[in-house]
Amino acid sequence: MKGATRNVLAGALLALLLGLAPLGAAAQEVAPINVNTADAELLAELPGIGPAKANAIIEDREANGPFESAEDLARVSGIGDATVASLEDQVSF
Repeated sequence: MKGATRNVLAGALLALLLGLAPLGAAAQEVAPINVNTADAELLAELPGIGPAKANAIIEDREANGPFESAEDLARVSGIGDATVASLEDQVSF
């Protein structure tokens, strides 16, 4: 009987945890970062973008105008196609 009770409790706990999993996933979603208005600190939070590339993004937008798409980020030295592809859902313009 002990084993059966333990299995029922383990199953209930597993079901509870699986039921709460979507809540954790929703809490981790963040709004896209606008690369035309964000400061260097915020830009540096993007994957593949550290402080140096964040500053380069700001320098480029000041020199060449706003970015219109993720592909425009490739004009910044050090940002290639792979980085652009990883940022598409995380940036706005």
